Amino acid sequence: MRKKMLVKFVLLTFVLTTIACGGLRFSQLAPEANDFHPKKIAVLPIEMVRPEGTKEVKAELEKNIEGALIEKKWFTGVVGTESFNTQLLANEELNKAMTEYLSKLQTVNFSDPDLSKKIGELLKVDALLMVSVDSWDYIVVKDDKKAFVGMTMKLYEASTGKLMWKGGCDIKEDYMLIKPGLTKVARDVTRKLIAYMPH
Repeated sequence: MRKKMLVKFVLLTFVLTTIACGGLRFSQLAPEANDFHPKKIAVLPIEMVRPEGTKEVKAELEKNIEGALIEKKWFTGVVGTESFNTQLLANEELNKAMTEYLSKLQTVNFSDPDLSKKIGELLKVDALLMVSVDSWDYIVVKDDKKAFVGMTMKLYEASTGKLMWKGGCDIKEDYMLIKPGLTKVARDVTRKLIAYMPH
């Protein structure tokens, strides 16, 4: 009898920890995106909304994104963040173009077409993927414990600097006793978002 109760409790706990709520917040395609089929893509370093306590997982998240893109087999080449950073350190022209490009993008929300084109040519890619982690926490909602991860992705055409697609997704995964790893939840968010990306 005790054994049956224990088995039921373990099964119930398993079911409750695997239930996730939330999902796609938005997915917006540019009108030109129907004719946009990039062959090579670069994953730029992730922007973390809460850098404290998340630095150690940043590299793992970036690898997950690169892996999810490769897994889809949509692109002939994926320049992951590690490779991107190596090229950035080795190439002063790329470093300068990237610094200027990101500065304009972050301060005045302008994707400079000339800089974007130069970055694309130097990296030999057709598209630039920017990812930000908007939510990264364990929360309690009406006495329910949740692992909460939210991400936003933006895909730019390298040759024109145009924003071709952007999407946002949140997953709040319920749990009772054992906290699910936030990187595991982030992997689910990544896969869900990439499914909406033009290719």
